[in-house]
Amino acid sequence: MSNYVLVIDTNRKPLTPCSPGTARRLLKAGKAAVFRRYPFTLVLKKAFEGDPEPCELKIDPGSKTTGLALLKGNAVVWAGELSHRGQAIKKALEKRRAVRRSRRHRKTRYRKPRFLNRTRTKGWLPPSLNHRVETTMTWVNRLRKLCPIASISQELVRFDTQKLQNPETSGVEYQQGELFGYEVREFLLQKWGRKCAYCDAENVPLEVESPQPPFPRGATGG
Repeated sequence: MSNYVLVIDTNRKPLTPCSPGTARRLLKAGKAAVFRRYPFTLVLKKAFEGDPEPCELKIDPGSKTTGLALLKGNAVVWAGELSHRGQAIKKALEKRRAVRRSRRHRKTRYRKPRFLNRTRTKGWLPPSLNHRVETTMTWVNRLRKLCPIASISQELVRFDTQKLQNPETSGVEYQQGELFGYEVREFLLQKWGRKCAYCDAENVPLEVESPQPPFPRGATGG
């Protein structure tokens, strides 16, 4: 992988990344200075006129690490990994919960019960997941200030774990595995509000019924 150096001009405008050789010549000639150590970035001592060559940012999200890569055409300009603190956050929350529970058995001052302190706002995410999203967004915004990013793409992968559970699964048995028909059922449940399509019954086992006129296809009670 070729190593490139990020460059900005004196007005903090992101420019096309340059090669290490060019960066050394700029530093030696006094035309640039080190702006940031990581990712290594130079700042020019004059303004740049014109449009720099755009780059593309690719994101590969994961539960423990998230990969980031800057591409200029087919060349990788910069690549890095974000290590998430999901497990550390989970352990810290469990420790705090244990301390709060132990308070019930200690001789401490009376604390008046708080009212509606467990409500969750719209769009609430678990702390570990929220940390993952905010950390990724922080680095995306940071790279946008140092590199002329024209597009951002994120890898989204959908898969099942049948091969992990049973490597010998193949053929029709693999094609119609545990997830077979799951999306259809979820679609019908969402469409009919998780109620029976005929009697609007709720909280009962529902089944998918084949379309037979004049009845619509939907979830029916057992």
